[in-house]
Amino acid sequence: MGKVYTIVNQKGGVGKTTTTINLGACLAQLGQKVLLVDLDPQANATSCLGVEYNKIQQGTYEVLIGENEANQVILSHPDFRLSLIPSSPNLSGAEIELIDLPSRDSRLKQSLARLEQSFDYILIDCPPSLGLLTLNGLIAARDGIIIPVQSEFLALEGLGQLTKTLDRIRGNLFPGLKIRGVLLTMFDGRTNLSADVMAEVQKYFPEKVFKSYIPRSVRLAEAPSFGMPIAFYAPSSTGAAAYLALARELLAGDGVLAAPVEEE
Repeated sequence: MGKVYTIVNQKGGVGKTTTTINLGACLAQLGQKVLLVDLDPQANATSCLGVEYNKIQQGTYEVLIGENEANQVILSHPDFRLSLIPSSPNLSGAEIELIDLPSRDSRLKQSLARLEQSFDYILIDCPPSLGLLTLNGLIAARDGIIIPVQSEFLALEGLGQLTKTLDRIRGNLFPGLKIRGVLLTMFDGRTNLSADVMAEVQKYFPEKVFKSYIPRSVRLAEAPSFGMPIAFYAPSSTGAAAYLALARELLAGDGVLAAPVEEE
């Protein structure tokens, strides 16, 4: 049965989508069959893979409301060896429509359960909020959540709120919800600030911080505009090396043997 991880942080701009796409692409390079799920109405994960968001007819919205099965809306991206359940313009209204539906907070979990035998990894990209869409993403995270944290002190402020939300979900909806790891992003090893933030995050989440971290990188910032993961846009860049290291670390922690990197 494949692993299901949700990438979440209610703060925007911390690297959730960047991590979902690039971690997924690197896992695929290491021999894993990967499905990305775009649960964000902004559809950044969809567009960053070169898929035209406005032309999507069926995606996560249709899955959540029960109009389509998850396997009916999967897009294959053979160039990147990835599969994607895209976001669509309809998803922007899902928060309101889900309120009146049965099992409104676990509909994504129920849909993805049918796919867990078909993929080694399912990565869910959440919106920067703690509404019903993110709640669906959290409850679907059977194997845990990955929390990207930008390497600046302002990014630490929202961690308390996120932790309280996780505690409430554990108490009421999903006692098994766990943190798989915290990922430092936009890390600048030349500054004391990044080192100080790392120390604070390690205090906040002892033994949960990934050893791998993602550096500030112009190439990482450029890659989405070309509709490509960093491993394909700039494979020799520091960003590509960092996400490959993260993928290896995740696989090792999961007890999965990584295949040799498939060169293009």
